[in-house]
Amino acid sequence: MDAKTETPTSGEAQASHDNPAVRIHNASDGMSLDALILEQMADAVIYADRNGIIQRWNRAAESVFGFSAAEAIGQGLDLIIPERLRAAHWRGFDAAINSGATRLEGRATITRGLHKSGTTLYVEMSFALVTDAAGAVLGSVAAARDVTDRVNKEKAAASRGSQTSPKT
Repeated sequence: MDAKTETPTSGEAQASHDNPAVRIHNASDGMSLDALILEQMADAVIYADRNGIIQRWNRAAESVFGFSAAEAIGQGLDLIIPERLRAAHWRGFDAAINSGATRLEGRATITRGLHKSGTTLYVEMSFALVTDAAGAVLGSVAAARDVTDRVNKEKAAASRGSQTSPKT
């Protein structure tokens, strides 16, 4: 390696590729680097195909929504969408799949999610469409985190502030 840039030479890159310590899979379980990254993300990652059927569900998704991967994969997204929000969700989902663009263009938004226990959560989510090499939409991926505590604290603080404000 060049000490200044720490860029491997082509021979060093080949040696690194051949080094079992840096291979892109875990020999003990056969998971690819992509699968390891997905599984170990701190945020929930959920991929649904064009029909809204969950195909990928990581460990953080299990934590946020309470469903194991075995319970979630193969189910529709309604599994984690509160009943009152489903019609709006499907309108947006179908519009994104059909147009090839999301309304929020990757920006995070706070919405409601449904936990296995039946509890409604506040979740901050960002969405992206997954496309193939030709640009055809394969499905949608979401990254999510539970922000219920934060939202409830903000609401409580706002409520306290409005109760103590002098009325004019």
